[in-house]
Amino acid sequence: MQPLGMQVLPDLMQQGMTTVFCGSAASSASASTGAYYAGPGNRFWPTLSETGLTPHQFEPSEFQKLAALGIGLTDLAKYEYGMDKGLSSAAYDTAALIEKIKYFTPSLLAFTAKRPASIFMLSALDYNLKHYGEQAVRIGPTRIFVLPSPSGAARRWWSLKPWLTLANNHRLERDER
Repeated sequence: MQPLGMQVLPDLMQQGMTTVFCGSAASSASASTGAYYAGPGNRFWPTLSETGLTPHQFEPSEFQKLAALGIGLTDLAKYEYGMDKGLSSAAYDTAALIEKIKYFTPSLLAFTAKRPASIFMLSALDYNLKHYGEQAVRIGPTRIFVLPSPSGAARRWWSLKPWLTLANNHRLERDER
């Protein structure tokens, strides 16, 4: 756990982004390297490449290059790191995420795990999450997707299909902007 008042990883968000990926919290590997999705078994970076969201597989340390592709990054828990079961009950800041999305208005918000998405949607939108993929609720004009976690610890729930659907929507939205 990180002390309050100091973000574990900086947000990668700016006006005009097409998709913002939102994770639960930085892993211990990400916190120690200062880079998103840095765990050795994490499929985030290979998946972005496989789905065509990036032209090649980026290294976690290159995460800031995503901004040029219209892709942003954040976490629901910005001040703690580690596995979900190790986070405090106050780790998730749903109000802060709503503010960021309303301010930056990306076309798509993609949660990279079902647990934080469920907590966020129930708390912030009074919506019970039932499935992966696009959800029936929005934050203003921002559509919400829930993806299977790319974490090595969540391998048994892995499916590329929702990621491919998101990638197609990203391309369509980017073409319209």
